[in-house]
Amino acid sequence: VIRFDGPAGPDDPPPAWATLDLLTDAIRAAAARVEVDVPPAGDQPARTLRWGTQLDVRPIRAFGDGEDITEQAVASYVAKYATKAAETTGTVDRRIGNKEALVLLDVPEHPARLIAACLDLHPLYPDRKLRDWAHMLGFRGHFSTKSRRYSTTLGELRQARADYRAAQQRAALGLPDPDDEEATTLTLAHWTYAGHGHTPGESWLAANIRRDIQHNRDTAREELPALLDTEGTAT
Repeated sequence: VIRFDGPAGPDDPPPAWATLDLLTDAIRAAAARVEVDVPPAGDQPARTLRWGTQLDVRPIRAFGDGEDITEQAVASYVAKYATKAAETTGTVDRRIGNKEALVLLDVPEHPARLIAACLDLHPLYPDRKLRDWAHMLGFRGHFSTKSRRYSTTLGELRQARADYRAAQQRAALGLPDPDDEEATTLTLAHWTYAGHGHTPGESWLAANIRRDIQHNRDTAREELPALLDTEGTAT
């Protein structure tokens, strides 16, 4: 979704020269000209990646008119792909380290070919981290890009949801709003750090110490009757 906004932000109308026709022409020109050069690597030749020939540019309006589409239709379309995971293609939700795993995991043919291509190309383009994201068909970025000036951030959206849920929980429990300066919260207990478990090396040492202690106890238990008989004879 590409849109024109005024210099003051989303609520500011665009300048007079920023027309729908100009935006449409700019999108078509950019799609025709933009390209990414991929250098040769190993047995792979140099390539130039471009947009395909199919390009659908339509204005979005609050109320659809003819070929226009509505805001609701766009929101539904974006929500569909924003929540769509790679698993819907038949791949898995965890990393795949080799091609043998594709057979063991019974990955369908089409996603298996894409994953195998990622594994083959990883040594040639290690900076792309294709092996690490092969289960995601090589894609490891955000599904959308945003303007830093006009758009919100994913962090702000997550924080807004967290604040909303926290307010709901406080209301359900009858707790005061922490932003209220007159509100006070009585702390009845506090948490302290008690420690953590063994490291792998410490676990190995502990297991050996436990084994030695148990061995000594078993040996002492076996020798105890003979020791008692010896003491009784001596007496």
